[in-house]
Amino acid sequence: MRKDLWSLALDQVKKQEKPEAVLVIAGSTELTRVVVAWIGVKISRRKRLTKRTTGNEEAVWLWLWENTSFSQDWLYSRVPGCRKKAEQNFAVLVANRILYPDGSVNAFVARYLRERVLSLFGLAKSTETAA
Repeated sequence: MRKDLWSLALDQVKKQEKPEAVLVIAGSTELTRVVVAWIGVKISRRKRLTKRTTGNEEAVWLWLWENTSFSQDWLYSRVPGCRKKAEQNFAVLVANRILYPDGSVNAFVARYLRERVLSLFGLAKSTETAA
């Protein structure tokens, strides 16, 4: 069986996650909305991958996105406000490796958002007490 180069490359990128990525979205409602919208988008990987260039990790990151398909219309329909601004925010989130081409999100950002939601409902303190 042939190895899935796309998945292997994505796994390598995910192993290099940095917690500082949270600082990009912290305090930004617009960026947070794009992250939340991204979580529900149906993603597919191209059946025939483009030729992967051997190079730095940025080249690998661009190759991963080049071989990813999703409905931009559906994504941007889930983000309130101006589409152009949402597109710019999406580009920022991709450049900072917060959104992954498999439809997932940087683990530190996901945890940050989960904790924010729990605190909105006053569940964060009760969870800490139970532990």
